[in-house]
Amino acid sequence: MRGGLIAAMLKFPSYDAAPDPDPVEPAEPPSGRTSWFRDHRRLVLIALGLLALLFIWMTWALPLNRALEPLPDPTLVLLDRNGEPFARRGAYKEAPVDVATLPPHVTAALLAIEDRRFHDHFGVDLRGIARAALHNARAGEVEQGGSTITQQLAKTAFLEPDRTFRRKIREAIIAVYLEARLSKEEILSRYLSAVYFGDGVYGLRAAARHYFDKEPEKLDIGEAAMLAGLVKAPSRLSPTNDLKAARERTRVVLQAMVEAGAITPAQARRHRSPRVREGRATLPVGTWFADWVSPQAKEAFGADYGEIEVRTTLDGRMQKHALRVLQRWLDREGRRRGATQAALVAMSPTGEVLALVGGRDYKQSQYDRVTQAKRQPGSAFKLFTYWAALGQGASPQTPIEDTRLKLGDWAPENYDGRYAGVIPLREAFARSSNVAAVRLVDKLGPEAVIRAARELGIRSELGADATITLGTYEVTLLELTAAYAALAAGAAPVVPHGLPAMRPATPMTPLDPNRRAMMLDLMWGVVDHGTGRAAKLSVPAFGKTGTTQEYRDALFVGLAGDLVVGVWVGNDDGTPMKRVTGGGLPAQIWRDFMVEALRMAPPRATGLPRERRPMRMPDAPAPVDPYAGGYEEVPYEEDYADGEPLPEAVDGEAGPPPEFVEDVPVEPPPEVIEPRVPEPPPEPEPEPAPEDEDGGEGGPAPSRVTPA
Repeated sequence: MRGGLIAAMLKFPSYDAAPDPDPVEPAEPPSGRTSWFRDHRRLVLIALGLLALLFIWMTWALPLNRALEPLPDPTLVLLDRNGEPFARRGAYKEAPVDVATLPPHVTAALLAIEDRRFHDHFGVDLRGIARAALHNARAGEVEQGGSTITQQLAKTAFLEPDRTFRRKIREAIIAVYLEARLSKEEILSRYLSAVYFGDGVYGLRAAARHYFDKEPEKLDIGEAAMLAGLVKAPSRLSPTNDLKAARERTRVVLQAMVEAGAITPAQARRHRSPRVREGRATLPVGTWFADWVSPQAKEAFGADYGEIEVRTTLDGRMQKHALRVLQRWLDREGRRRGATQAALVAMSPTGEVLALVGGRDYKQSQYDRVTQAKRQPGSAFKLFTYWAALGQGASPQTPIEDTRLKLGDWAPENYDGRYAGVIPLREAFARSSNVAAVRLVDKLGPEAVIRAARELGIRSELGADATITLGTYEVTLLELTAAYAALAAGAAPVVPHGLPAMRPATPMTPLDPNRRAMMLDLMWGVVDHGTGRAAKLSVPAFGKTGTTQEYRDALFVGLAGDLVVGVWVGNDDGTPMKRVTGGGLPAQIWRDFMVEALRMAPPRATGLPRERRPMRMPDAPAPVDPYAGGYEEVPYEEDYADGEPLPEAVDGEAGPPPEFVEDVPVEPPPEVIEPRVPEPPPEPEPEPAPEDEDGGEGGPAPSRVTPA
């Protein structure tokens, strides 16, 4: 009774009764983020899985041995035709190194200055990053970096050298991957085999050879410290560039090695000033010839270690001689006549380039005025007009009118204002008569001149109008000289090349021997008694002069013995010279060069005469004269005695050429109509001729000339 009362008073629950239900609490609204994750959890997991697979695939596919591979463009040491080196192109890398074979102080020097915790981190050194950040914050500028050697290997072997946050993230990821795939010794070996040491040198083996002329296994403490110090700023600290700065950096590395316990203070003091002994001959990186021939050489050689010696066609003695001649004439006559630049190229009749001088001074200007500059050739282009005429039956004795002429609104003029009436083609070519050349192209059609130029190797764009004969369309000096070389070789086209082992694949077609003999006869007359008399040698020489509007360009291209040589004189900005013509300064430079160069040139069978007499045609039927019907034939053998100048021989390189004419579509040649033979007008009062015996083309031309 008492127990039940007490229980009632204490309100103990009755275990026989059903428990009270839990109180209902108000429900909170579900989180939007949680709800979205629940709804898209599967997609999120799939995406993360794909990203992980992508990372694994990308890293697993990385070429781990890339740092050990040779450079794609190996070092080329260019040799002249006699085996003498004259230029070095490309970066230098030797075979990989193995840290297991290196002295301990070699790797210790690198680790002391670049990555002291190399053996303790996993590719990314968080402590090093924090330390560098704190130091840089105190210094107010970036003085230290937190990159490990593994990260530097990732950057140099697999990434572009851009400074972006994205690249740093990729660098860290690849570094972790490298640590997982390679041992510390393998990472260090790859790094030392690929890191840049300045002077275009990659890898420890190449650096040891370049700076100390020894193998990396024989480097002493000071040498190892100097090379380790270059890694921070290889170009600035290179001992060949700044020996004092390189030695100061060496002492910093030695002190770091002492602090790391790798060497003693006494050893550091003994090796404070290592001696540099360059193991490779000092050679210029570039010359005009090296710039031109290097792409040809790179195509011939693939990736490789060390240096590859490449023999070229260059004649070292001839090259030096050409440069001396050019500089001497520019310093003397060029200064007086307002000519600041010149260019010269000499080649064999088969196109082997023996000398190439692209300007006055390579150090001041690397622009190559032989292979890169396109300029109007002036009357030097008349050769192709006469070549076309000879191909259609004309001969050196075929008569042509050297009288005033007008085609539409264009009235070309002879340079000196003199007109000789009816003269043979030989004299017209020797005088470089403008009106005679225009009459020829008017008769033949400009398309015939274009075909003749293409036959001899001209590949530049040419327009089909009458001004083409006066050289109004631009070509390079190399291209023009090679076209002239076809006449020395007796076959075309001649392709200029600088590697004897890489003869051009373009087949050469033999030229008609009669036609070639007649063309050489015309060219001989230019030098013997025409506008190119200043180029006369003790052996027969053949050539043509050229001068452009207002004396902006002057050229002489000629052949003698076993050489074909082209010379250009002018100014880069097109400033007119003081009456410099192709028969003046260029012809004088050509002769000065040829006197000595002919002794240097390798002997070849060119078919050019060796005696001082004009070239004569071999016995053959008389050519068909396309101008027959109005002129009396001039006897070929009774023209003028050998070596005797023509009566009143004056230079006919004409005055100002026509303005440059836009290219026009090539149309079929016009129907050949026999020319009307007008009475020659009275000869005008001659204007004073320039001191140099050559001139430019005459008279302004319309925008397009329609052959009459």
